[in-house]
Amino acid sequence: MIEPIIAFLEHLPAVGILAMAFGFAFIENLFPPSPSDVVLVVLGTLVGTDVVGFTPTLIAATSGSVLGFAAAYALGARYGTALAESPLVPFITPSLITRVETWFAKYHGLIVLGNRFLAGTRAVVSFVAGITRQPFVRTVVLSAISATIWNALLIYAGSAVGENWRSIDRWLSVYGWVVTGVIVLAAIVWYVRKRQRRSQE
Repeated sequence: MIEPIIAFLEHLPAVGILAMAFGFAFIENLFPPSPSDVVLVVLGTLVGTDVVGFTPTLIAATSGSVLGFAAAYALGARYGTALAESPLVPFITPSLITRVETWFAKYHGLIVLGNRFLAGTRAVVSFVAGITRQPFVRTVVLSAISATIWNALLIYAGSAVGENWRSIDRWLSVYGWVVTGVIVLAAIVWYVRKRQRRSQE
């Protein structure tokens, strides 16, 4: 699936490359899963060969990430938990909303700050931020910081590895499974401890 996208990107002019960086980053927030991380790594290889600049690529990708986050926030604020019942957003479930709401209650803005690094739940965080009516300006600023750091790492990695971008693709896949596993384990531990506290009351 990703190979045709790569071939297409490699033949785009600089403006087209920046538009694709923006587009993939934006769409990921609304219609995951999206290969945006791998695309940014590949765009990083083009940065490494001076086809496009690092700073413009980072600005384009981060702008897409932030605007996509804001759009998902607005949908969450507008439609609330009804999103979990819509076939248009199958990745949002009532249990997942409850889990992320618990994170917000406990960690507040830190969840948004770490949003881009939370593989498997990053797209849900923006919706739940809207559902729980987190402070909009603060939330968007934190999402911008998170996206800037993550996108910069991906673009730099691509520029460093060049045509060996597939090694980064494999690393991202492993990273996603590991982080998702840690999140699931943490949720289980939290649930067990909560049940134990209730039984002791």
